[in-house]
Amino acid sequence: MLNQTNQVHDTPMNFHTRKWVKPEDLNPNGTLFGGSLLRWIDEEAAIYAICQMDNQRVVTKFMSEINFVSSARQGDIIELGMTATHFGRTSITLRCEVRNKITRKSILTVEKMVFVNLDENGEPAPHGRTEIRYADEAFARFREKSRPAVQTPVSGGENVMERVEADTMH
Repeated sequence: MLNQTNQVHDTPMNFHTRKWVKPEDLNPNGTLFGGSLLRWIDEEAAIYAICQMDNQRVVTKFMSEINFVSSARQGDIIELGMTATHFGRTSITLRCEVRNKITRKSILTVEKMVFVNLDENGEPAPHGRTEIRYADEAFARFREKSRPAVQTPVSGGENVMERVEADTMH
């Protein structure tokens, strides 16, 4: 839900990405290395921004203060949650929460990450988005775009797309 300034309110955090903490992700103290976690956050946030703005040309502009409140150890599974909090003309602002899936303890929260939408020349470009795009909406749009204009009839008056859709529903 947006208010007049394109602020998103009461948006639930969606935890779509999980990472398994492996030996190569640890610092000398035997806990998750902050640099590994920040790389995962930036990558997940960029993917989220790309999906929201329908453009692979996005860059990280800003990331607010990061305060680690707990850690993870080898073998733990962590979850990264992202949600959009504001849509600007050429940017999107995200909030990220990372938690330990095993203990359910929060590891950190990044209140504000700003990504900028770029055109083919690398210049900021309007994206036209004002609300969160959910995966099912994007998939429906993709299906409509990829649907052939002419459908070949199959015996009994059924068309090929109906048969394929019926076959994939089971």
